[in-house]
Amino acid sequence: MADLAPGAPLTVGFDLDMTLLDTRPGIKATYDAIAAETGVWIDSALAVTRLGPPLEVELAHWFPEERITEVADRYRAMYPHTAVPACLPLPGAREAVEAVRARGGRAVVVTGKHGPNARLHLDHVGIGVDALAGSVWAQEKGAVLRAEGASVYVGDHLGDITGARAADALAVAVATGPFGAEALREAGADVVLDDLTAFPEWLESHLLGEPTRSR
Repeated sequence: MADLAPGAPLTVGFDLDMTLLDTRPGIKATYDAIAAETGVWIDSALAVTRLGPPLEVELAHWFPEERITEVADRYRAMYPHTAVPACLPLPGAREAVEAVRARGGRAVVVTGKHGPNARLHLDHVGIGVDALAGSVWAQEKGAVLRAEGASVYVGDHLGDITGARAADALAVAVATGPFGAEALREAGADVVLDDLTAFPEWLESHLLGEPTRSR
């Protein structure tokens, strides 16, 4: 687990879906539109309980392998119109990003979502970040976080904990996604927060060198 070296710039990574933003309504609408267009039934209510892994992982539950690339491309083309307008910041999201920047740090988003669509989401809700990397998942996130010099990664999914571990970064989990606090702790999160409203206070304590603890 990486500690912030004295004098080193602070960089905090954030996941997007169900960490910074509630994207479920728009994603559900996009799956419903894909189902209507293709004639293939998709349980969109179930699909939005499994956000985190790449789109292709979810599509594999509903389409044969030879159609996944085609359907994924169509989904991503629809997405700006069906999903982006419906997204909402989760409680504390703006304040969490601002807390990093107020302390002279960089806030970066590292997400499994298609990068251009992730950017549209952030622009739509008015959350500015210093860097964005899309289409990376689990251990792949670790390489991006290392390249960005992130010492903290904040996410809601077990795959985000894996990504933080791969980067030797502090794994801060928020219980706003598919996993509860206990499951996140059992998966190895260093810190578990109910949501991002607790993040600025935790960050202040972390930077003061106080013992890492959940809130």
